Amino acid sequence: MSAFLNPATLPRPLLRYRLLLVAALEILTFAFSGILAFLLRFDFRIPQNYAPQVLPALFFWIGIKLVVFAALGLDRGWWRYASIQDLTRLALGNLGASLLACLAIVALGPSGVPRSIYLIDLFISFLLTALLRMGTRLVAEWLRPKHPQSAARRTIIYGAGDAGVSLLRELRQNRALGYQVVGFIDDDPHKLRASVLGEKVLGNGGALPSIAARHRVETALIAIPSATGPQMTRILEQCHAAGLTYKTIPSLGEVIEGNALSRQIRDVAVEDLLGRNPVRLEDFEIRSKVEGKVVLVTGAAGSIGSELCRQIAKFSPATLVGFEIAESPLFELERELRASHPELNFHPEVGSIQNTARLNDVFQLYEPSIVYHAAAYKHVPMMEAHVFEAVENNIFGTYNVARAAAAHAADELVLISTDKAVRPTNIMGASKRVAELTLLALQNGGTKFIAVRFGNVLGSNGSVIPIFRKQIAHGGPVTVTHPDMRRFFMTIPEACQLVLQASAMAEGGQICVLDMGEPVKIVDLARNLILLSGLRPDTDIKIEFTGARPGEKLYEELSSFFEDTAPTRHEKIHIYMGGGLPERPMTAWLSDLRHISERRDVGALVVALKEMVPDYNPSAHILKRAVARHPKAAAATAGTAAIAVS
Repeated sequence: MSAFLNPATLPRPLLRYRLLLVAALEILTFAFSGILAFLLRFDFRIPQNYAPQVLPALFFWIGIKLVVFAALGLDRGWWRYASIQDLTRLALGNLGASLLACLAIVALGPSGVPRSIYLIDLFISFLLTALLRMGTRLVAEWLRPKHPQSAARRTIIYGAGDAGVSLLRELRQNRALGYQVVGFIDDDPHKLRASVLGEKVLGNGGALPSIAARHRVETALIAIPSATGPQMTRILEQCHAAGLTYKTIPSLGEVIEGNALSRQIRDVAVEDLLGRNPVRLEDFEIRSKVEGKVVLVTGAAGSIGSELCRQIAKFSPATLVGFEIAESPLFELERELRASHPELNFHPEVGSIQNTARLNDVFQLYEPSIVYHAAAYKHVPMMEAHVFEAVENNIFGTYNVARAAAAHAADELVLISTDKAVRPTNIMGASKRVAELTLLALQNGGTKFIAVRFGNVLGSNGSVIPIFRKQIAHGGPVTVTHPDMRRFFMTIPEACQLVLQASAMAEGGQICVLDMGEPVKIVDLARNLILLSGLRPDTDIKIEFTGARPGEKLYEELSSFFEDTAPTRHEKIHIYMGGGLPERPMTAWLSDLRHISERRDVGALVVALKEMVPDYNPSAHILKRAVARHPKAAAATAGTAAIAVS
């Protein structure tokens, strides 16, 4: 019986018999419904003058209902999976069939059939067809192989909403997962002690420790995909207080990409604690820009560059070129893309953006239509110690790529910029701001030059997340520079998706600013990562403050907190309106800057950057180097020292 109810276990020959059995059951159901309707109408004593009408009426009812059910596909569903949606379709099918049968009997069939019989037949027919399907589902559930509950983890579901209810259903269907649900936790006071699919809402999060102890709970499954970052943090703290392990279910976007909800139960990630809403993408607009085009990505093996390659691959470019100086990561990226997108025409090219001859070779070979320029030196303290390398790579490298794009008639170049370009206090930020201004100066109606500015991305190479994780793995301490240090964060996929969206919307000669949400305190991020590791901050893992590093701000800005931006039709993308170019020609200034770099004159470099970026406030570290190298140049920038030190 269980094998017959399960479509996966039925041999192919039996599938034909199953359809015949379904048809036979439906014929019997419709016949019984019609006869019972007559019997109920006449108190189980059908008058002689109505008896001749029964068989013709049954003929019409059975024939029309079979046709309607077949047309609506109601005879082809697997009854063991019957749902509320199936009951709705059954109601509509029975209603439509009864109306058609009524019209047919009135027009062609026996006369004088009481109108009430049609309504009685409709009710009985729906009831019987629904009972057949739901009964089959109940029998299938009862016959399902049971897994020993002793081996299952006693589990509580945090969240008695739609996601929690769906999760409970799937856990019951898939006992092999090894979860024995003992009830729900929900912070909505109106749900307290309510029963959901037979499981009670046992209390709110504050009562979780006592509930877990009383019911011997081992694991909590967090079924609140819409939870904000602070909500997720509070839930994790409650799970820790109760001594529970915990997992979560994904957001709606992840569910759509995957399969059953229960199969996507995963560990809570630091991204969940940010509480960022899924990105809304206008896929058609991005696809129309990328599909069938040759796309080149510089810095292709870096955190942003590699994710850009993954995202672009989904939109079927004619060719994707990955330009990268580090050959080993580029080799790994090539292997990944070959495996995930075997149809993709991907070409890895090793080279430096500081090498104009190599750039021209690659541009001449592939003639890209779109260039995403992600190659950059980005580590603030490292670049404070290597100022000329930052200038040569971030400024002159960008200039080289832009000139190559224009010379080979690329349609568009998109620069990946940073929030550190706003009122920069470090060489990295100042160099990226100059890179932005360089593109704006080159905009002349040919190649479109666009910059996209955003803050930190979670998990990028050298960012705080991997560093914190290593420190936690070694037992601590976790080092944070300052208790008030804040940064904007978004995930790497979200940032790259918005870069593609911004490039599809921008018109050229613009700086797009991504909405990074609210800034996150780095110390809170450290505490949350310790919690995610199943440890207690300040008890199991210590947090130590080491002091701000050279060139670091306590607070980053995207564009003076959007005061200088205009909105676009996308809620997470703004256009920066401020900061026009200085009067001095960019090419002449770049020529002077190149001579300064060749002389390795830090003081002159600071003066030149201040000329192009007036709100650049060099760090005390840079000013000390300038004083040691050239006291007169340091005196020219002394007015900024107090600001930088403060």
